[in-house]
Amino acid sequence: MFKEEVNKIDWDSTKASIYNKTAQDVERALSKPKRDLEDFKALISPAAAPYLEQMAALSQKLTQERFGKTIQMYIPMYLSNECQNICTYCGFSLDVKIDRKTLTDEEILAEVKIIKSMGYDHILIVTGEANKTVGVDYFLNAIELIKPYFSHIAMEVQPLDQEDYEKLIAAGLNTVLVYQETYHKDDYKIHHPKGKKSNFDYRVDTHDRLGKAGIHKMGLGVLFGLEDWRTDTFYCAAHLDYLERTYWKTKYSISFPRLRPCAGGIELKSVMTDRELVQLICAYRIFNQEVELSMSTRESETFRNNIIKLGITSISADSKTDPGGYANPEVNLEQFEIDDKRSTETFIEVIKQQGYEPVFKDWDLSLQ
Repeated sequence: MFKEEVNKIDWDSTKASIYNKTAQDVERALSKPKRDLEDFKALISPAAAPYLEQMAALSQKLTQERFGKTIQMYIPMYLSNECQNICTYCGFSLDVKIDRKTLTDEEILAEVKIIKSMGYDHILIVTGEANKTVGVDYFLNAIELIKPYFSHIAMEVQPLDQEDYEKLIAAGLNTVLVYQETYHKDDYKIHHPKGKKSNFDYRVDTHDRLGKAGIHKMGLGVLFGLEDWRTDTFYCAAHLDYLERTYWKTKYSISFPRLRPCAGGIELKSVMTDRELVQLICAYRIFNQEVELSMSTRESETFRNNIIKLGITSISADSKTDPGGYANPEVNLEQFEIDDKRSTETFIEVIKQQGYEPVFKDWDLSLQ
């Protein structure tokens, strides 16, 4: 289990190692045909900043070799904003005074109708973490309702037990995204003081339970702003490395969520600039040519336009982060503010103008 592995990595010495990397370390990492975790440290270090153009060119080359000039399109569908956790950075946190909403069957199908009219075939189910209200039975019912309409169903909800994942996979679930938020144990507890999410070990071992359950794909990531982003992303890369060695039949994706304004949100502890986020995206691609890299509508129009060619393989558009937000746009129950509010049609044209092909369906279970 990864909790044993994570306990072997000392936060302070890892941070010092990253910040002590030199230009020679960066050049060595860029020149190697295959990189290890020490090379990843160099690529995310301050010493790599002057090499950003070179990193971007290499990232683009490696991405095109593996994925071609395609961008997979997906869209989130929020089913509930009810949550039993207190998280200092989230608009769904239990202590935030907002109206709570969980979609009924009819409301789910109304959302599906709108999303299908937009052309999407990959959908990401999202809820708050409230086991009594939106637990396994609710998810099984939701998957049964939406399965006829989508070729790929992903989920970003509370961590579950292995047997629960096995039931959901049998029902048609393809992908699960679980973000550790931060791998810094002490700060993790500060930001998650109440609720099941406060259990660091249970959350960090979620991907092991997913691997044992036989999930097709799982996603990882940290929330940039809670702790030093370079150190946190090294832990995430080490987690990815462990998972690929342990559950080699599973596919993996990395997401890059920067904290966005929300109800009750905290001040950022670690600010990540646009250039640093580009550096990180390129570092992941140079480190791992196989992993899928995903970008949400948290980022600005300009940033998303420019990142298309630099390593991202999956991207959302036209997103709503409140339950029922597609069928009822006037609803104001969002988890966080999105930045890029362009329509799917507009964003598709941006992708095409850059010589890339937006893909709405690129696989089928019958072909696996």
